[in-house]
Amino acid sequence: MRLSTKGRYAVMAMVDLARYSGGNPVALSDIAERQEISLSYLEQLFAKLRRGGLVRSVRGPGGGYLLGRAMDSLRISDIILAVDEPLKATRCKPGSAAGCHSDKSRCLTHDLWEELGNQIHLYLSSVTLEDVVQRRVLGTSHVFAPPRISDVAGRLAAE
Repeated sequence: MRLSTKGRYAVMAMVDLARYSGGNPVALSDIAERQEISLSYLEQLFAKLRRGGLVRSVRGPGGGYLLGRAMDSLRISDIILAVDEPLKATRCKPGSAAGCHSDKSRCLTHDLWEELGNQIHLYLSSVTLEDVVQRRVLGTSHVFAPPRISDVAGRLAAE
């Protein structure tokens, strides 16, 4: 599964915008500098994000971009889809009966990879921009949950 630079950079830029806006427009040049992303590339991404209604532009001195919706209603999947980034893990067209083999048959692992793509989409649809800004993402899978300082202090005190 590969998430392209376009999708990753769009999410990075939107998180930056949400974090630094404070209700005021943010210049793309500021986002470009903080996130180390080319300004011309950001301009292309923000044109798509604006068309998708995820951001709105403010012209004039002190202008820039604002979120088009509240952070808690913007899903990470919305951002990725707005920049035309499909999430797919197979070589085949998702949902297609035709497979990726030359005879149009599906490979033995097709269903595995297609379901992985579905799970990634479900996960990214469950995470909001606010979740990322507030750092509420790591540990939600319960695969890796970093120890909290209070837990470590409690164990040390018990020893």
